[in-house]
Amino acid sequence: MLSMMNAATSSFAPVSKIVAAPRANLKMIAKEEEFCFGLPGVIDPTGPFDPANLLEGKSKEEVMRYREAELTHGRVGMLASAGFLVQENFHPLFSGDGGPAIEQIPALPPAIWFVMTLGVGIAEAYRIQIGWANPYEKPDNVQALKAEYTPGDLGFDPLGLKPDSPEEFREMQTKELQNGRLAMLAAAGFLAQEAVTGRTWGSLDYKLEDVLVGGWFVKAAADGL
Repeated sequence: MLSMMNAATSSFAPVSKIVAAPRANLKMIAKEEEFCFGLPGVIDPTGPFDPANLLEGKSKEEVMRYREAELTHGRVGMLASAGFLVQENFHPLFSGDGGPAIEQIPALPPAIWFVMTLGVGIAEAYRIQIGWANPYEKPDNVQALKAEYTPGDLGFDPLGLKPDSPEEFREMQTKELQNGRLAMLAAAGFLAQEAVTGRTWGSLDYKLEDVLVGGWFVKAAADGL
């Protein structure tokens, strides 16, 4: 449920820690000889990280499209993972009966489904208008970003958190990517936990030793949690 709700705001980076990319005056420099054409996100100790060779033979345009998808999913993941933590005690759209969100979704009234769908459509249309090329102009524009568009750059910085220094801003971009990557894993973990146990995280009796050995999910399923 939360991932659908958050899709409506997937075009916007959470402003508490991160900011969307700058406009054209601070465009990222994508160098052909650098990993990922010089995009932010490479950190120690892993350095350039592409174990599946997904970038092999990819053009700059394709890599930019991958980064746009990563940023969008990471922003949704940050909102979703935070939402999983909050919804235990604050769930205005749900009945309050408790239980996993995936079981409460079918109980939502049709009006809320309509509002959510409309919100997602508006947000995605806004993002497409800013970053994506017009497919009606030529066939090559299908699923292609605008040449002047920087992935993630939606001009959304209501609190004015964007640093003036390009170096500091690049560091902030990397932090956004790292938080987004972690959040995608966290959200997937919440979903897996609910699917295995049939209960929300707040209602479970965690045992530290089970978590440390990595056997919590298996043990929880065996115990009928």
